[in-house]
Amino acid sequence: MKKKSLWKVLSSAALAASILVPQVSFAEGAKPVTEENISVNGFVDYEELKKMLSQLEKSSNGLVKVESAGKTNQGRDIFTARVGHGDKVVLVQSEIHGNEKTGTVALLNILQQLGSSQSAAAKRIREELTIVAIPMMNADGSELDRRGNVMTWEEVQEQFPQLHNALPTWNYYTRTLQGDDYAAAPGFDVNRDFNPDLNYVPKAEDFPGNSSTPGWYITPESQTVRDVYKGLQEEFGNVEVFLDLHHQNFYKIEGTDEDVTMSISADFIPDPNSPEGSKYNQYAENYRFDFSRQLNVALYDALQEKGNSVFTNISLYDQDLDLPGTALGSFALNGSGVVLFEVKGQTQNYGQKMKGQLVKTVETGVMGIINGVADGSVYDLNPEEYNEIPNRVSIR
Repeated sequence: MKKKSLWKVLSSAALAASILVPQVSFAEGAKPVTEENISVNGFVDYEELKKMLSQLEKSSNGLVKVESAGKTNQGRDIFTARVGHGDKVVLVQSEIHGNEKTGTVALLNILQQLGSSQSAAAKRIREELTIVAIPMMNADGSELDRRGNVMTWEEVQEQFPQLHNALPTWNYYTRTLQGDDYAAAPGFDVNRDFNPDLNYVPKAEDFPGNSSTPGWYITPESQTVRDVYKGLQEEFGNVEVFLDLHHQNFYKIEGTDEDVTMSISADFIPDPNSPEGSKYNQYAENYRFDFSRQLNVALYDALQEKGNSVFTNISLYDQDLDLPGTALGSFALNGSGVVLFEVKGQTQNYGQKMKGQLVKTVETGVMGIINGVADGSVYDLNPEEYNEIPNRVSIR
């Protein structure tokens, strides 16, 4: 699947020259490691994020607009950075899990390029699209390099007194997970705290829930993203595209011995028009699965253009899921085309060893989608080609 855009896309070379990705030899042969205290100093911490966003806003001469959309539970700002003034919205978030850091670096690189370039391609993107980035949305978890945020069940009950006798949610961490001990500082998997009802108010009977039921908007991080999404709906009528940048475990491309560099997906809830998805029937008119598949094909094609390399080792994430508590599932039911990015390994596996390679993979994929939506070519792609993307298989 190799298709050409109708106009020249922003080149990978331009992105590679950006401020955050060093010219490194990619650690193609790196394997998962288990030793403690792997360095993540090469990634962006919260204080650096604030400085970089301020610099981007100033150096762009107003093309990039940065605002605080809300606060984390520990009081850190959750920023939005907006570039472009087109009538189609692309919303992208990173670090909903604080130990999944490559997406933040990729977003800052893309914002710098789109906010500084005067190329015809960059100008066309700014004219056609409004791109809104939420980098490091779980800043509290990011500072600890851990998956969950920092918040106790007691704090939730203080905010929502109607939950006084409710059980803690199923995604509340008080144990050791991925090498992090949550006993002293509990937290939530924020990516299970979303609900397709954007006006949902927590009710005790909906707790503790499970992975196939909606979330509750009990964390300030999910509340902030929900509010950004609703604000964009009010301003533009619809959020055309939502992208969520993650990390995953280690897999092989099915039928090969090739390591998966990144898995992608359009599939997070059963089709509301199907018997399996009948519980979501009220959202049936909004659901755009074919468009989500087209976006994934655009991403896949952009990476296949890199030629025979680790950048082409892209697989589908697991399919036939029912995850309405994820941001992707909830926003898909609200009319957005959605794409999951899952690069290999958390920071406790590689530290910064594979940063250059993985950031480049995310950048290339995001820009493939941005270009395809901006020039309209994504709407002409065959969504059935999504099913030709290879599956991932576990490493035994």
